[in-house]
Amino acid sequence: MHTHRTALTALCLVATAAVTLTACGDDGDGNKGGKKAGPKASATAKKEPFADLSGPQIIDRALKATTGASSLRMKGSMASDGGPGSIDLALDTKGQCVGSIGTQGEGSIDLIGKGDTVYMRYDAAFLRSEMKGEPKAEVDGAIEMMADRWAKTTTKGSEKKEFAEFCDLKTVLADFEDTGSVARKGKPATVDGVPALTLHETDGKDRATLYVATEGEPYLLKTVNEPGAGKKPDTLVLTDFDKPVKATPPKGDVLDLDELQD
Repeated sequence: MHTHRTALTALCLVATAAVTLTACGDDGDGNKGGKKAGPKASATAKKEPFADLSGPQIIDRALKATTGASSLRMKGSMASDGGPGSIDLALDTKGQCVGSIGTQGEGSIDLIGKGDTVYMRYDAAFLRSEMKGEPKAEVDGAIEMMADRWAKTTTKGSEKKEFAEFCDLKTVLADFEDTGSVARKGKPATVDGVPALTLHETDGKDRATLYVATEGEPYLLKTVNEPGAGKKPDTLVLTDFDKPVKATPPKGDVLDLDELQD
């Protein structure tokens, strides 16, 4: 059972990355702009993007556009307690995902999700960290068997369904709805060459800067959370909206974790 627990721990980190975006949400004023509500490129829009909208209304539109995407890629670094050290994961609404997650200096895991099967590849540092406190012989045995080797498990059954949920974009973005926002509009900026508007959120000592696309769909392009007290900021960048996720299962030496449980 330990191999399943280890894999699930890593997959849960994906949800932690999504928490970065839940500081903002619906302003509750009934402005329900859809995916096509974002301003198009024009002289007026470039000069003063979202001129007729408040900060919360812009966030509302950004969340609707982002949660309406069929796929996206999230990439960033998280320094907050309990979060992954890094994430680079493309995923879609069909349960496909491909990418990697790093755990704050304690190793990393590669992921490929395809249908009812999730493929994982741990490095030795990740396994050693997850098995901290276990007998040395067991740790060495797990590393010998699994380190730098693809393993797979099906996602059928109540417990294993959790694996699939973290490769499903709808599940990962579920918390992006029904949250409050008091965002204030900031200055224009660019994210990977895409024109954007900055918005600022404050919650006590915590501060967040959000970047919303001002051309085409008003996607949420980037978030930077500053937890204060000298802590490093959390940064998450969203790209590749609606692009196909190429989740190709690995071939060759793939360890079947389900067979080990039989």
